[in-house]
Amino acid sequence: MSTTEYTKVYYGNFILVTRVKDELEHVGIIPIIKDEGESQRLAGYASMNQGFQDLYVHNEELDKAMVIVNRVKAEMEAAS
Repeated sequence: MSTTEYTKVYYGNFILVTRVKDELEHVGIIPIIKDEGESQRLAGYASMNQGFQDLYVHNEELDKAMVIVNRVKAEMEAAS
């Protein structure tokens, strides 16, 4: 079992991840964005996930972050 201090709370394209990130930062949560596609591109490999990113938050902020993530996801779904 892996023990980590961070949990992935969202996965999506750059624009959607940026929207969620901005909302989290607005309430003082600083997320970590992982972009494996960009890392692979810089290393010289082709990527199937180009433009998609993972958004992680510290486990101590997970409950608060999930409320915001779910709200933003609902707003984005309602707008489409």
